[in-house]
Amino acid sequence: MKSSSVFDLLAEEHHCPYCSAKLTLCHAPSIHVGDGLGWGSEYLFICLNDECQLFVNGWKNIENNYGHVGSYRHMKLPDSNENYSMMVAGKGAFTGSVVDPEQVKRSNIRFQKEREAVAELATCVEDKNLAPVLYLLLDDHVALDVKMRAAEMVPVLNDLACIEPLRNHAFRDPNLEQTVNLAIQTILAAHFLKECPYCAELIKARAKLCKHCQKELA
Repeated sequence: MKSSSVFDLLAEEHHCPYCSAKLTLCHAPSIHVGDGLGWGSEYLFICLNDECQLFVNGWKNIENNYGHVGSYRHMKLPDSNENYSMMVAGKGAFTGSVVDPEQVKRSNIRFQKEREAVAELATCVEDKNLAPVLYLLLDDHVALDVKMRAAEMVPVLNDLACIEPLRNHAFRDPNLEQTVNLAIQTILAAHFLKECPYCAELIKARAKLCKHCQKELA
């Protein structure tokens, strides 16, 4: 069975058999408390109603049977008929992992932009289009291998407009940072320019005095 997307799941409506409250879509814990193998789903439908009889009565049940503090919340697996009474340690369990529809929308928009930028890499040199290259390099969510592909396009495009945004970005990967720095040096050399070590403005490679900050250059 094909798994539903998070947009499909947000549109679904399920109710708790103990209190009839609408189940809330939450991000699943990374580890299954029962077997440690995971839930088989990124999301779970969970009853977060503190007045639910399962949750209210669960405290005494767990104390009597297991001798520690805890209760139960009803849980349903997406794309499945499986339902569980999930043991929780406190009232705050899962309240911090509720899926935010607005965040999902923002993530989807970002993903669509990334996909479009990746597709444009194939023709960015021919089109002299720096935009997709900069988008992929400056978005920290993009995978490193994709960023490296984009970085390889920088010296080929040979566009001075890339220098300022790239210099102002903190790259997390040292190899990517080195690749970008080398690309910038290649572009500067192609234009017979250099960066002033004092004010970072672009000046002629043979300049002895910066025309912007008036500092003497070695």
